[in-house]
Amino acid sequence: MWDIFKDWIFDIIQFFYNFCHDWGLAIIVVTIIFRIIVAPLMHKQAKSNYAMQKVQPKIQALKDRFPDDPTRQSQEMQKIYAEMKFNPLAGCLPMLLQMPIFIALFHVLREMGERIGEGTYSFYNLVPNLVTTPSQAFSEGFGTFVPYLILMIIFAGATFLPMVLQQLKTENTQQKNQTLMMGAIMSLMMLWISWGSPAGVLLFWGASSLIGIGQNQLTLARCRAADRRKEEEEALVVKPIEVNVTRKEKKKRPKKKR
Repeated sequence: MWDIFKDWIFDIIQFFYNFCHDWGLAIIVVTIIFRIIVAPLMHKQAKSNYAMQKVQPKIQALKDRFPDDPTRQSQEMQKIYAEMKFNPLAGCLPMLLQMPIFIALFHVLREMGERIGEGTYSFYNLVPNLVTTPSQAFSEGFGTFVPYLILMIIFAGATFLPMVLQQLKTENTQQKNQTLMMGAIMSLMMLWISWGSPAGVLLFWGASSLIGIGQNQLTLARCRAADRRKEEEEALVVKPIEVNVTRKEKKKRPKKKR
């Protein structure tokens, strides 16, 4: 079954290579198509995360209210999640969907020579060989290693950047620092993974992550615009005019004749 999946990934990449005649561009085209397929999931996830940022004060209030009762905290937080229709695991779904492609592409690029013979699998000469790993390129000299280093930085940075963007407007300093620290650790892990991964895999993951960041920011911009319109509409609501009937009646009463 796994070999069939790998063959399917290779056939798709080779199909687009026959049109564009560049392996790197073929991988990017496949990445864009994949991102279009998962776009509804990404849109729903971004909207849910935006809504949860707005109720963070409620969650913090729960922690302050039940500091020694984690069970009660969990119960109340589940109520908030249900109210906001938020699934904490939804954010992992796009990444989980990418992992099989990531692993299959890793093996496909490793087996490229066996599949179609020896050759150069470059990305418009920007990356000399998409089958080569950064560690192999480094052994050939720093000049050869530079394009692979750039791919490594994109590969790791695209993991860290969404966490930075998400925390820009967070007022909770402790939460912000914890998230940024976790993002930095994840980026270091991604650098370690990228060291032994074929450049084509780094190209796929980096391109996918950058497209995902763009999709996420577009959804957040739409959510913020919708909130602004809602606030403007509420501000335009005309309040009923209160009339002091008693004072008017007093003014209309004729003066008594002496």
